[in-house]
Amino acid sequence: MISYAINAALDSELFAHVIVSTDDHEIAEIARIYGAEIPFMRTAELSDDHTPTVPVIKHAIDQTEALGWFANYVCCIYPAVPLICSSDLLLAFQKLQAAASVDYSFPVTQFPSAIQRALRLDSAGATSSLYPEYALTRSQDLEPAFHDAGQFYWGRSKAWKENPRIHNSGVGLVIPGWRVVDIDTEEDWRRAEIIYETLLRAKENGEGPA
Repeated sequence: MISYAINAALDSELFAHVIVSTDDHEIAEIARIYGAEIPFMRTAELSDDHTPTVPVIKHAIDQTEALGWFANYVCCIYPAVPLICSSDLLLAFQKLQAAASVDYSFPVTQFPSAIQRALRLDSAGATSSLYPEYALTRSQDLEPAFHDAGQFYWGRSKAWKENPRIHNSGVGLVIPGWRVVDIDTEEDWRRAEIIYETLLRAKENGEGPA
């Protein structure tokens, strides 16, 4: 799975170093096979299921700066991103460079339905409006809403060290929803497989993405 992230980073030709941060020696060896560097191992304190993203990247920056590697921009790419595109890495990087007032840039996608028309279910399964003030508003009249695609984050090195609020300090690169899968469950995995296989067949047939 991690090979997709590594290959996208390498194919983009944006990085002086493509580094995998991990505390697992098997993952480290796999990452090396696919062309990534492992100049340090992540500490146990930063390796549990509840560790936020920003401290992990700050640790990586501190470790690489100790090696004499300094960068103005650093990109965090998540490991389970089979639908990531190297072209998105470039476009998001360009957005960050062009927006001097923000610290981060990352892909976002539009919610498929209007979030203002969301429903809640009680213990008996009865429905009620989460936002009653919009219960009678046509969905096409509501402001579109977006969510983090969960693929990668570009950030200024200083921001990774000082500003943990990525979503409140960033600019979004809008990508289509069919290229977004956040793999947390078996259902997510299956959906990612279906989309990936469909795109692979389209490529083999000489058809571009819609």
